[in-house]
Amino acid sequence: MPVDMGSKLLCLFLASVILAYYIYSPIPGDFEEPWKVMFISATFRTLECLAEVAEYLGLKNYMDVLILITNVEYVTPMSDENVTVTDTEFNNITVRLYLPRKASDGLRRAVVYFHGGGWCVGDTGMKSYDHLTRRTSDMLNAVVVSVNYRLAPKYHFPTQFEDVYSVTKFFLQSSVLSQYGVDPDRVCVAGDSAGGNLAAAVAQQLLEDPEVKTKLKIQALLYPPLQALDLNLPSYQENENKPILSKSLMVRFWSEYFTSDLSLREAMISNTHVPVESSHLFQFVNWSNLLPEEIKKDHVYISPTYGSSKLVQKYPGFLDPRASPLLASDAQLQKLPLTYILTCEHDVLRDDGFMYARRLQTAGIPVTHDHAKDAFHGAMMFVSFPAELALGHRLFNRYIEWLNENL
Repeated sequence: MPVDMGSKLLCLFLASVILAYYIYSPIPGDFEEPWKVMFISATFRTLECLAEVAEYLGLKNYMDVLILITNVEYVTPMSDENVTVTDTEFNNITVRLYLPRKASDGLRRAVVYFHGGGWCVGDTGMKSYDHLTRRTSDMLNAVVVSVNYRLAPKYHFPTQFEDVYSVTKFFLQSSVLSQYGVDPDRVCVAGDSAGGNLAAAVAQQLLEDPEVKTKLKIQALLYPPLQALDLNLPSYQENENKPILSKSLMVRFWSEYFTSDLSLREAMISNTHVPVESSHLFQFVNWSNLLPEEIKKDHVYISPTYGSSKLVQKYPGFLDPRASPLLASDAQLQKLPLTYILTCEHDVLRDDGFMYARRLQTAGIPVTHDHAKDAFHGAMMFVSFPAELALGHRLFNRYIEWLNENL
């Protein structure tokens, strides 16, 4: 056999081994369509690997590589026979607006939606988000405002929160609601992942704003991150390398939300970023008191290991309830609206949702906690080709059904 042919075969073999390594990863036995999930997971892991290499070589920022997903998935605003879609601005912030074409017997419902992406990536124009918000508008005959807030690492906290809050406050003005034919008693905020974090924070802050007269009817939080204090919850331990959102990536999203300073990320990785002066805050995220037994399993609660106060002095955002809504007091939670929380069993953020549901219920807030035992982070987004999952459709339909019954 010629030497060059042998070399080519060797290269082909090695490439196949590497490809198999990336495609085949352990998938929980309760996952439906496991091979589809493997390919989806492999795609994300490959992009993360490229991002790490590009950053190591000084070619591109890690998040700039991840945002390639946003660019590849972007679709221009296109109206159809059911919904009129436009990109416009509310309070100088870009939003994608969905207005249903079908007749309405009276004033319409409205959903203000915040996309996910770890506060660093994502866009209202991504195919998956356009699909979700378009179908929401059509199926509910509702006005949907999808907010394109500014992203890290160019902009850090509180910019993302301020953008979505500004849009929501603008939209809730009686003159604006009237302009779009919206019933002021039937408005909600919703979001997935980082967007769920923003939705929870907006719902809390609106209650403290004397200028806002319109009250939200409901809030819908889809697998949200809700606290940055304890990044070693049982869900972080169990799902460290599960599909789409690994523990290391979530820690990176959290730290990048506040700063590009590596010292915060390193402290968060070791879970030693909270100083002893802030120890009282752990009462709000003590999973040993807030998680049900079936979720705690055989995990043993370990008291926090405290770090230097210098980090929180430089980056106080990670102890701010606008970034960590679980830090809100019981008195604040008692004023929140009817709530829907979706959690996924195979998700590092699972326990955040469980703890918030428990605290809201204890505060007397009616909560629908939809726990998907066969799901992973971001599963609802996979509802169109080439990454279409039956699971994604089921989760979306349950979410829409709840909105339809309660908004």
